[in-house]
Amino acid sequence: MIRLRQVALVAHDLDAVVGELCDTFGLSVCFHDPGVGEFGLHNALMVIGDQFLEVVAPTQDGTTAGRLLDKCAGDGGYMAIYEVDDLDARVDHLTAHGVRIVWRGDFPTIRGRHLHPRDVGGVLVSIDQPEPPGSWTWGGPTWQAHSDGSVVAAIAGVTVGADDPDAMARRWDELGLRAAVGFTRAGERGEGLDGVDLVAADRARVGETHEIGGVTFRLV
Repeated sequence: MIRLRQVALVAHDLDAVVGELCDTFGLSVCFHDPGVGEFGLHNALMVIGDQFLEVVAPTQDGTTAGRLLDKCAGDGGYMAIYEVDDLDARVDHLTAHGVRIVWRGDFPTIRGRHLHPRDVGGVLVSIDQPEPPGSWTWGGPTWQAHSDGSVVAAIAGVTVGADDPDAMARRWDELGLRAAVGFTRAGERGEGLDGVDLVAADRARVGETHEIGGVTFRLV
């Protein structure tokens, strides 16, 4: 099993982007994860159903997120995090196909592996196995209480911009990662996570688009 569980954006101004997301989609912040301090970041997470939107921002110089902000000349998509139920087997498969692991986290309630974006293509990907299945430590201890659903009910998928979308799609297929992701021709910002599709609770709003934090959010 592999399922998109969390999508992260990177922003210069954390509060401004989080505020716009909450106002536009009827969300609330469920957690600020102190663990991202390890990467020189601070963050905020918002829950949609049992999935999450995250915004991160650098708190120091020399971070991976900060370099991405500089490279893309502004805010944008940062990361796609997948829940899996066979982490070790997937890591073996990824390693056999030349994918480097850039971070390993092993905790009592979740284990995660960040994959080198150059080996996957398009975006930083993490594969994470929670215990018990369906739980989500990164969302904080009370995330269920923040689930609203009045405007958006789920994250349907993401769109990744690529210089060669067909080649990147084949690579993700080969790696077993092509779940809830589509590929399109990269624009001026270069390769990266460009779009997020959200399931609209009000079907009359299907087709709306909102540009927030350098990402196109579509209601589907």
